[in-house]
Amino acid sequence: MTVPESSNGSGTGSGPGTGGPVRIEGPWTHRDVAANGARFHIAEMGDGPLVLLLHGFPQFWWTWRHQLPVLAEAGFRAVAMDLRGVGGSDRTPRGYDPANLALDITGVIRSLGEPDAALVGHDLGGYLAWTAAVMRPKLVRRLVVSSMPHPRRWRSAMLSDFAQSRAGSHVWGFQRPWLPERQLVADDAALVGRLIEDWSGPNPRSAADDEAIEVYRRAMRIPSTAHCSIEPYRWMVRSLARPDGVQFNRRMKRPVRVPTLHLHGSLDPVMRTRSAAGSGQYVEAPYRWRLFDGLGHFPHEEDPAAFSTELVNWLKDPEPDR
Repeated sequence: MTVPESSNGSGTGSGPGTGGPVRIEGPWTHRDVAANGARFHIAEMGDGPLVLLLHGFPQFWWTWRHQLPVLAEAGFRAVAMDLRGVGGSDRTPRGYDPANLALDITGVIRSLGEPDAALVGHDLGGYLAWTAAVMRPKLVRRLVVSSMPHPRRWRSAMLSDFAQSRAGSHVWGFQRPWLPERQLVADDAALVGRLIEDWSGPNPRSAADDEAIEVYRRAMRIPSTAHCSIEPYRWMVRSLARPDGVQFNRRMKRPVRVPTLHLHGSLDPVMRTRSAAGSGQYVEAPYRWRLFDGLGHFPHEEDPAAFSTELVNWLKDPEPDR
């Protein structure tokens, strides 16, 4: 693997042109697409039905490096995008509420010239995948969520379950102004490495190895990335009693009506299993729950072979049952 000192491309206030491990060499190709008033960096492989991969915090598209070639080999067009404000995508001054971020995702689907996509989201990417499936169901063919409850389930658990609230203490800490950003980039973004190590299972195979952690630390040091990475979590908490937050929570009452695969690590210290497991109540379609024993918050990196096998088998299943 080659990690360039600076990525190719250009952009104002975004990854390309400001350095950091964005356009990492591999069997995939890199390009930018326009959607929802911004520019988004993607890495893609293969031909066939679109599978759009959405990363979580504190990562970027590269978290799906194991799944891209497997999906391409299985006959899919696999695309991993950088969310707004992260990696090689635009850093905009606003637009980090989940409704707008979900429109980024569905806008990318359209910009790729596809009628729909199977969305695969981890952590924050999973939160946005749930949201996109509710907001734009015609553009979502299937839904795969890892390490993230349904947004209404997440909200309820964070407010009423002390154990989950404590497990997600980083979200509360992000509500302070400026300090969280400084902490994330201090000492060459050492905190990013500690979070990945702490959130991984006891025997991580790739999520917390030194090489991967160095890539994520360098990506977080791209100017404005720390701030943009935190903004969605600030919205989640600060909007709880605001009209926009109440409206979003009400909107998410609409059931998910596409087949859904929900994946979770049994030892996830950030999103407790019991918090995630109740999400099926919001799905009025085939729903499959899969718990990976002994894995933490990053099952797609901790055991990529098992995760990818489960993912491909389900995507190829013509009749996923409940």
